[in-house]
Amino acid sequence: MSGFPASMRRLYGIIIMKVVNCSSIKIKGDIFVKILVCTDGSEHSRFAVEKAALIAEGSNFDEVTIIHVDEEEQIYTALPWGEGYVPSENEMNKYRNMLKERKEERKKFLSAALQVFEEKNIKARIILEDGHPAQTIVSVASDEGFDMIVIGSRGYGGLKRLLLGSVSNTVVQEAKNCCVVVVKHD
Repeated sequence: MSGFPASMRRLYGIIIMKVVNCSSIKIKGDIFVKILVCTDGSEHSRFAVEKAALIAEGSNFDEVTIIHVDEEEQIYTALPWGEGYVPSENEMNKYRNMLKERKEERKKFLSAALQVFEEKNIKARIILEDGHPAQTIVSVASDEGFDMIVIGSRGYGGLKRLLLGSVSNTVVQEAKNCCVVVVKHD
């Protein structure tokens, strides 16, 4: 931890799981300049958003971006559609309503995340993507040159992580040229 700015060392509850090539990160007086904050609306990600706001508040940052990646497969598996299945009009309406509800839910928690930063007078923008969460987060971080990714963790271990997978673990393993801060919330 000695290579991290004092403002980061003061943030208890944060676990830095992997630092990739930190010497090549653009730094202004020991402070990271582009922060990508990941949220899925869960309690764990809300806690990560709060910690990211503390990091940004104590930093000389250029950009804070909040990202949510919606995994469309979750919607499809909730419906009785299979290959060659032609849904009825009623089923299509149900699907459209599910998408509409999901979109409203996303707007709510993204607005709440944005508000955390606004309360600290930190300007942030939102990215809303569809796809595989970990892969999309890593891709956006790389494509847009983020210096730090802040992501929450449910704290799965062992067999549960193996069976269910872990977005935060995949981001830690796949992210290049940026620091990944995994925030655990008990």
